[in-house]
Amino acid sequence: MAVRKLKPTTPGQRHKVIGVFDEITASTPEKTLTVGKISTGGRNAEGHRTTRYKGGGHKRKYRLIDFKRAKDGVPATVKTIEYDPNRSARIALLYYVDGSKAYIIAPNGLTVGSTVMSGENAAPEVGNALPLSKIPVGTLIHNIELRPGQGAFMVRSAGTFAQLTSRDGDYVIVKLPSGETRKILSTCKATIGVVGNSDHALEQSGKAGRSRWLGRRPHNRGVVMNPVDHPMGGGEGRASGGHPRSRKGLYSKGLKTRAPKKHSSKYIVERRKK
Repeated sequence: MAVRKLKPTTPGQRHKVIGVFDEITASTPEKTLTVGKISTGGRNAEGHRTTRYKGGGHKRKYRLIDFKRAKDGVPATVKTIEYDPNRSARIALLYYVDGSKAYIIAPNGLTVGSTVMSGENAAPEVGNALPLSKIPVGTLIHNIELRPGQGAFMVRSAGTFAQLTSRDGDYVIVKLPSGETRKILSTCKATIGVVGNSDHALEQSGKAGRSRWLGRRPHNRGVVMNPVDHPMGGGEGRASGGHPRSRKGLYSKGLKTRAPKKHSSKYIVERRKK
């Protein structure tokens, strides 16, 4: 994997840095594992716009990803590595020996022809999903469940990984990409390895049009609005806007929004680094 910087033949090309698709082996998705995806344009069921700066964008089909990896003990072969427009990571199409097919998030090092498996008897190798109780301490993991059978909930973006650092009774201690260290029930599943397409973080759009392709409309700042529209609006001349805050008046820099008495806080060993 790498990125490609283009010659500055136009203003839009000058700062553009795009990913390469060397690892992609198929251009069309598996039809039985795709469904139509409706674009709301930021509007609710009544047609009222409830979220601003959304609309347009390219039409996409959603790929059904198997986040649960519930087919324990059934080996599967990686048929293709594919692009997914709905996520930053690449996806892999699996053909199970019993004839079924499934998509999973492709970790680094997973190649076409590789064999992957899930369940307690699976080896701790790249692409295999197994309970945290069966994963050796120090292993890099992703696609982590928070409740057994819920399906992968955390560490799914391109290039991310967590590390299983120790065990504590019925729980394991996992260090997450944010820097947070927390307890997770050892019966929860996780996948071995680092999420692929790690160079995604190096990409630069280069022009406003690429944001429009993603369905992101122009976003105007609060300080250029009138006081009736935003707490940071108004003022004589070009005012800085005062303390940065959201349209609803909440501070946007450093205000803790997590509920102080949230039930799951007892599982957090160490907070994320600021």
